[in-house]
Amino acid sequence: MRIILISLSLCILLRGGAQSLFEGAGPAGDEKSERLVEWSGYVRGSAYGGSKQFDYTTLFGEAALQGKLNKGKAWLFADVRLREGAQFGERHSILQLKEAYAGYQSAKLDLRLGNQIVAWGRSDAFSPANCITPNDYFLLTPEPDDQTLPNFLLRAKYRFLPAAELELIGIPFFRPSEYRYDLFNLADNVRFAPGLLPETAWKAGAVAARLNFELPRVGFSLAYFNGYDPFYGFTIQSVDMGQPFQPAITYRPDYYRKQMIAADFALPLEKWIIRGETAAKFTRDHAAQMHVPSPDLSWVLGLERELVGVHAVFQYIGKAVFDFQPLAIPQLPMPFDEAMLVLYAQDMIVYESESLNRKIFQQQKAGNHALLLTLSRSFAHETLRAELSGYYNISSEEYLFRPRIGWKISDGLSAAIGASVMGGPEQFLFHYTRDVMNGVFAELRVGF
Repeated sequence: MRIILISLSLCILLRGGAQSLFEGAGPAGDEKSERLVEWSGYVRGSAYGGSKQFDYTTLFGEAALQGKLNKGKAWLFADVRLREGAQFGERHSILQLKEAYAGYQSAKLDLRLGNQIVAWGRSDAFSPANCITPNDYFLLTPEPDDQTLPNFLLRAKYRFLPAAELELIGIPFFRPSEYRYDLFNLADNVRFAPGLLPETAWKAGAVAARLNFELPRVGFSLAYFNGYDPFYGFTIQSVDMGQPFQPAITYRPDYYRKQMIAADFALPLEKWIIRGETAAKFTRDHAAQMHVPSPDLSWVLGLERELVGVHAVFQYIGKAVFDFQPLAIPQLPMPFDEAMLVLYAQDMIVYESESLNRKIFQQQKAGNHALLLTLSRSFAHETLRAELSGYYNISSEEYLFRPRIGWKISDGLSAAIGASVMGGPEQFLFHYTRDVMNGVFAELRVGF
């Protein structure tokens, strides 16, 4: 009933005409212009499965309706989605307000207030500066953008020069990304409890600013963020020592604040495009709190070029941890002393827990280095598009391989098939995630 009422409201609101929707484009015309209505949507069926733990990882049908109304300098945008199906063996029916915000635009000032998705940085796939938008990492579909989640925020842009603008963002309350570590077979004695979100108050909010330049020969920006990071770690909620040799451990998500200073650029150079991005992250209490990562510097350097009809993107991804201190493996000097055995078990729990968090943040070593290569090409008069992405972490030896084929069958009708294969050494994250997230996927979509 809720989706019917929302759909009817949008249809009434958008009555009077239909044009294709270009998401993110600003309103057109001035205050004297006529009302401009744009609306679009789609219906799709999506399937993802074949993992070791789940025959059907994700199966759902989804209907989406997007609408934008412009009137002079005022405008609004809404994206409503209804999804019904099964995920990780559980049936679900979800009504999602993907985005909904009101806006104002003049020659120099843009304002938007409401549920929004914001992408910062100029790098593809991996973007260390993009910390505004949380993600649902376990919504597995052929489209990675499906994982983005909105934040309620106020976003303002001021264009003080034709090629330069200052962007300010205020986020009044925190929304974390969504993990499902409870699905992983870390150990028989490990459990995960729900997290406790920071209270909805000023001190739990975030502020961000970005100075962006789009010059004829280069684009670049400088950014700042202060708030809770959507990407979080875990703390020990409880330990049941009823069985000394296999105590029951319960983890819960815990969240931390950070400050970030970031920069990025995109430089076209003859047939090449060079992209770079770096972000310095500063945290507090990282030595005393296992869920807080150490301050670090992350960067991405990418090369992009068209080669014999193939669009190639190569990225080098790096991280350096400030003041890195390796974890000391607990020792058991007196194996037949009962008190020492209990103490040793407690020390090992803390050691394994701190090790898990460092793997989540890719801080298990002083440096982390990875490579990403994406190749894509269109065929048959742009009706077929083949993509192949490969990721390899040199430091941890983890890997990800993702082929995908998209087919534009006709106007409004498209299909996609592909697979995702990941893995890595034992006790590393990709080793655990592969049993849940490996698989093949297929999708059929009709848009209007």
